[in-house]
Amino acid sequence: MFNRLHLIRQVDLFTLRLFLSAIEEKQIGLAAIRENIAASTATKRIQTLEDIAGIQLLERGPKGVAPSPAGAVLERYVRAIFDSLEDMRSEIATFTDGVRGELAIASARSIINPFLARELGDYCREYPLVDLTVRELENAEIIHQVARGEADIGVFAAAYELDLDGIDVTPYRQDRIVAVVPADHQLAGRSGATFQDFLPENLIAVGAMAGAFRSAARRLGLDFESRHVVKSASVAISLVQAGLGVTAVPECLLDHDLRTRVAVVELTEPWAVRKIHIATAHGRSPSPAARALLKQLLDRPQDA
Repeated sequence: MFNRLHLIRQVDLFTLRLFLSAIEEKQIGLAAIRENIAASTATKRIQTLEDIAGIQLLERGPKGVAPSPAGAVLERYVRAIFDSLEDMRSEIATFTDGVRGELAIASARSIINPFLARELGDYCREYPLVDLTVRELENAEIIHQVARGEADIGVFAAAYELDLDGIDVTPYRQDRIVAVVPADHQLAGRSGATFQDFLPENLIAVGAMAGAFRSAARRLGLDFESRHVVKSASVAISLVQAGLGVTAVPECLLDHDLRTRVAVVELTEPWAVRKIHIATAHGRSPSPAARALLKQLLDRPQDA
C-alpha cells in the first residue's frame, strides 16, 4: 500500500531525477551513465522506489524500460516538482544576483510608440541583467506568440474578431480612436461624429482598423471595404493630408504638429474606446523577469 510519509522520508530528489532519466533514456544503464552512478546502484534505487510506491513503475522489456500507467502518473508529478524547484531557484536568485534572464515582448506599433517604449527603457535601466527582445506584430500574431510560449508578454488592443484561447488577459490602458480629416473638410468643425457620418467618405484603413470598420458597418446593416489599406497611422495621415480621404487612428499617436495640419473629430461610439490588454500564457507562471515588468506596467498611473 502506498505510504505518503514513507515516500517523503525515504525517497530523495536524486532518485526521482534518476527515475526521469530512465524514462528519457529508455534504459536504466544509460540513465546511470547520465547521472554518473553505477548501473547496479541505479537499479537498486529504482527498485527501492517501486517498493515504497508498492507498485511497478517501470515496465521492463527487450527494448528497455517504459513507464507503467502508475509510473506515468509519478512522472507527471515529479516533472512538476523539478519545474517548481527551478522556479524557486530562479526566484531566490533575484535576491542575490538581481533579476536576470531573457524576456520577449510582442506588441503593435500603435502601442509601442506612445506607451511601451518609455516603459521598456525604464525597465532596462532598472534590470540591466535581463536580455530584452521586442517584436512588433499585429494583434492576432501577438496572441499566438504568447499562447505558444514564443513571447513572454504581449500587449494588444482588444478587437471583436480576436481569438483569446490560450492566454490570460489583464487590462492595461485605454485611449480613443478618433477620425482624422483634412483641415478644410466639411466635418472638421464638429466636436463629435459617428461612423455613419464618415461612411460616404473614402475611409483609409490602418491595419486592424479595417476589421473595426467592417464590424461598425455590419451593425448598420451595411458592407464595407476600404480602397486604401495601409500598415501605419503616419501613412494614413499623409494620405489624408494629400486629400485622398479620411482615416481613424488612436488619439495617442497625434502630436501637436500633426494637429496643426489636419482636423481631429471625436468618434462618439462605444467601439471607438480602444482597450489595451496585457497577455500572458494561460496556466504558465511568469518568470521573475516577466513578473518585474508586469508589476511595472500595472503599477504605473495611466497618465504617467
